[in-house]
Amino acid sequence: MKLNCDMGENYGNWNLGSDEAVMPYVDMANIACGFHASDPLTMDRTVKLAKQYQVTVGAHPGYPDLVGFGRRAMAIENNELRSIIQYQVGALAAICRANQVELSYVKPHGALYHAMMQQPETMATIMDAVKEMELNLALMIQADSQYQAHQAQADARQLPLIFEAFADRCYQDNGSLLGRDQNGAQLDEQQMLEQAHRLMNKQQVITHSQQILAVKAETLCVHGDNPAAINGIAKLAALLRPPL
Repeated sequence: MKLNCDMGENYGNWNLGSDEAVMPYVDMANIACGFHASDPLTMDRTVKLAKQYQVTVGAHPGYPDLVGFGRRAMAIENNELRSIIQYQVGALAAICRANQVELSYVKPHGALYHAMMQQPETMATIMDAVKEMELNLALMIQADSQYQAHQAQADARQLPLIFEAFADRCYQDNGSLLGRDQNGAQLDEQQMLEQAHRLMNKQQVITHSQQILAVKAETLCVHGDNPAAINGIAKLAALLRPPL
């Protein structure tokens, strides 16, 4: 099971995350595209860093919300949303080409990600936006109880999907993530390692109410936006990549 991490979220003089420390431990880098975080120079630096460590690059587009870091819901019509996605992905694709790096997938960020998972029309719009770019990109979405319906939507468009689970976030019984504003939403290091181990070996998690929830995923998402998280990511990488 591969590790993916949100990266390239610096913006001008504002620094967020520890990309240089985290990149050696992950397999897939979700690189911010300028609307919720990042800027052209940060995007370029992050692509170069991913290339150095042979990490697969994905686009991480979000709502146009730098002030709210893309975590606030926005009412956007489908045509505008399609353009927002394609604008951001296209920018990162150009930087990837300039660095001779392949752009492999798209993973929406924050509130846009949650809207995609909760609203079938938003999911369809994002799928169409990615497919229309004709860049042979996959779409990364959350592995939830509706995965068969999501797969059918994608198959109709001949769009590859990558299903992900979250190593460091607590789940609700319905398969969605516990809101960040709620107690216990972010798992500590030991809880994260235990959840990752269960996902790898049993394809399940223990929810906030202590129920067993089946989760079939190909990749685990982690967040490296604080020093303590980096140590946990290193341990998680060791768990996923045991020595031969």
